[in-house]
Amino acid sequence: MDINLLKKVPFFSNLDDNELMKIRKLCVTQHYEKDRLILIEEDIGKTLFLIQKGRFKVSRMSDDGREVILSILGPGAFFGELSLIDGKTRSASVTAIENSEALLLHRGEFLALLEDYPQIAISLLKELAARIRKSDTQIKSLSLQDAMGRVASTLIMLAEDSGRIRHGQVIIQKIPLQQDLANMAGTSRETISRVFRYLEDEKLIHRDGRKIIIPEYARFKKMYG
Repeated sequence: MDINLLKKVPFFSNLDDNELMKIRKLCVTQHYEKDRLILIEEDIGKTLFLIQKGRFKVSRMSDDGREVILSILGPGAFFGELSLIDGKTRSASVTAIENSEALLLHRGEFLALLEDYPQIAISLLKELAARIRKSDTQIKSLSLQDAMGRVASTLIMLAEDSGRIRHGQVIIQKIPLQQDLANMAGTSRETISRVFRYLEDEKLIHRDGRKIIIPEYARFKKMYG
């Protein structure tokens, strides 16, 4: 039974192979087709999802009915942890944006693991703290920056989450669709197109289909981070 995915999950990464094998046996594999709604905001949740393949978007609905995308998650990431801990409703909706696969771990089994392996709880707290800091940064960028800054900050967020850094440049293999980018940056598709053209003209990014390369990532991050 493969445990490589569990090794990538931050709060399981310090466990040995035998411990990870025990956890893997508790998990159920689930496949999701593209555009499948996995979690609905405000529903009761009792499952942790560990992404094995594909990508998922985490979103909420604004008061005026617009979708606001909070993040795009790929292999090794997880979602559903908040409801797992406090037993309350889901804080956001989650949708598969391509054919995907996840390991599911139910709440009772997860809470038992926290009692057996206290280091999981400590690592989980660190991961949740990192997510809160990231959310604070997103809120600040959306509220204080202009459209250019919001789009650039969204690219930085995607680079940090799923980009591959090599020789000072970042490659984001599958950039979200323009409407999804607009929902992440709190702007319009037209603005996304305009900002991307500007960034390309200034040679701050290169585009190849849905792949985006940021050739001087440190400089880009200093300008817009």
